[in-house]
Amino acid sequence: MSGRLIDGKQIAADLRGNVARRVQEFRDATGVIPRLVAVLTGDDPASAVYVKNKHTACEAAGLGTEVIRLPHQTTEAELLQVVHRLNADPTLHGILVQLPVPPQINPQRVLDAVAPLKDVDCFHPENVGLLVQGRPRFLPCTPAGVQRLLIHEQIPTAGRHIVVLGRSDIVGKPLALMLMQKGTGANATVTVCHSQTRDLAAITRTADILVAAIGVPRFVTAEMVRPGAVVIDVGINRVDGRLCGDVDFEPVREVAEAITPVPGGVGPMTIALLLENTLTAARLQVVPRSPGTV
Repeated sequence: MSGRLIDGKQIAADLRGNVARRVQEFRDATGVIPRLVAVLTGDDPASAVYVKNKHTACEAAGLGTEVIRLPHQTTEAELLQVVHRLNADPTLHGILVQLPVPPQINPQRVLDAVAPLKDVDCFHPENVGLLVQGRPRFLPCTPAGVQRLLIHEQIPTAGRHIVVLGRSDIVGKPLALMLMQKGTGANATVTVCHSQTRDLAAITRTADILVAAIGVPRFVTAEMVRPGAVVIDVGINRVDGRLCGDVDFEPVREVAEAITPVPGGVGPMTIALLLENTLTAARLQVVPRSPGTV
């Protein structure tokens, strides 16, 4: 019997609707429209699609949104100048620097330059440090999307063994931190695996929940999954013109209890959590107006 499909697209749509309602309430209370600016440097086609989808979702949720497009030959100093200008703009609440950037730019320097209160991706060292301590200002969008899926689907995490495949700063590391914290959708025993892990399949087969975020198409096979496990596929890869995840979907679905598809799983959740973080950033930066004031 095939595993249950976790419909991230529908869950994300419900979350976006909830965010849109709260955005309107915030606008009514403060007279301020939460604004997000995405900075797209270069001509990476996948990045252009991602930014377009984020832009469309922001508009639908009632957020102010803008995309700044910079040419491939943009220097690091020029990109940093743009970031500093956005940091100083009091009408702007969230800054998203789309990755990857061209090779002449050090992405860490640029991400470190984003004002922590406007860092809606949760990449700044200050925000990462707060996450480590269990008192986050923002939750990184993709890991938070994974956690929300688990909570929504009422998949227990407390005391369970979760294996995270991948140790990136964007997904693997922050997700592991979030899942081991105290709280809802957490309290798990977490193992992080990566390219240097020995006997990888032996470890993944011990997982109650397996999260694939390794960036290799169809890397996770059915033999790597314990029957009855939950499989969350974070990967987005293009093979022969079609999107696929890091999980060999159809064979793995035959052994898993539940599984996310690609597309339509974690991806839509990432965008929904970006909208929520933008609203949170606006709340942190805006002082509500007093009753009766204009």
